Amino acid sequence: MNIGKTGVFVFTDALSAPELAHCARRVEELGYGTLWYPEAFGFESFTVAGYLLAHSKHLVVGSGIANIYARDPMSAVMGHNALNALYGGRFVLGLGVSHVPLVTDARGHAYGKPVATMRGYLDGMDRAWSMMPGTTDRRVVLAALGPHMSRLAAERTKGAFPYNITPAQVALSRAAMGGTGLLICEQKVVLSEDPVVARQTARAVLKMYLGLPNYSQNWLRLGFTPEDWAGEGSDRLMDAMVYWGTPAQIRAKLRAYSEAGADQVVVQALRTDGGPGPDWSALEALAG
Repeated sequence: MNIGKTGVFVFTDALSAPELAHCARRVEELGYGTLWYPEAFGFESFTVAGYLLAHSKHLVVGSGIANIYARDPMSAVMGHNALNALYGGRFVLGLGVSHVPLVTDARGHAYGKPVATMRGYLDGMDRAWSMMPGTTDRRVVLAALGPHMSRLAAERTKGAFPYNITPAQVALSRAAMGGTGLLICEQKVVLSEDPVVARQTARAVLKMYLGLPNYSQNWLRLGFTPEDWAGEGSDRLMDAMVYWGTPAQIRAKLRAYSEAGADQVVVQALRTDGGPGPDWSALEALAG
C-alpha cells in the first residue's frame, strides 16, 4: 500500500465543494502522498472520499478517521470496495472508536470498551469480506494510541494512525505492534516565528481535545502530566502538539518522526487566522 512518505490532514467539513476540489488538486500538485480527513459532524466519510478522489488523479485519499459507530461492518466493507474499484485503489479506510461525546451524545449509541468493540467490528468486516470473494487488498488502518489498540492494528489491518502525539509515540507504537504494520503519524504545524501567535493558534484548535480521555491517557504515556492539559493547556503541551517556526525549523522537527521509524508523517497546517482549510503557504513551504 503506497501512501507516500508525507501526507496532509485537512478538516473538510467547513469547505465548500469548489474548495474541496481545489484542496484535492493542490495537495496532489504539491507532491504529498495522501490526503487524510476526519469524520465529525459534517460530511459523511465515504461521500467526501468519493468527491476528493474524483477531483484528483493519483492522490491517495484516507479517512482519518471514520467512526465505526456511524455504519455497520458490511457497509464499511462495501464502501471500501466501491471506492477502490471506482478510483483505482486510491482509498484507505481509517477506522476508529471515536469518543464518548461523538458516539453517545451525538449518535445515541452506547460507547463500548474500545479494543473489544473494534475487534468485534473487524470480525464483522471479515465476515462481510468472506461473502465477497475476490477482495484481497484490504486497505484498512486503525486510529491507535495505546498498546492494545496498536497491537490489534498490526494484527488485523495495514497499520496504525495515531493523532495528537509526539515522536516518542513511534517507539511506543512499534513496541506494541511487534515490528509489523505501517505507522502513520499526524503532526500539527503553524508557520509562524511568533510564540504568542503560534500558541494562540494551538490552543484554539486543541481545546476540543483537552477533555477527551483517549488523548489525555496517551499524553501520560508520552511524559506529560495532568497539569499540561488543565485549563487552556500548558505551553509545553502546545509546543509539542503544534510545531511552529520557520519552514526549516519545522522540517527539522518533523524529521524526528521518520528518523524514529514512522512510515508516513501527516502534516496538519493550521491557519493563524482560524479560517477553514489548511495554510497553503505552510504546505507549499514544507512540500518536497
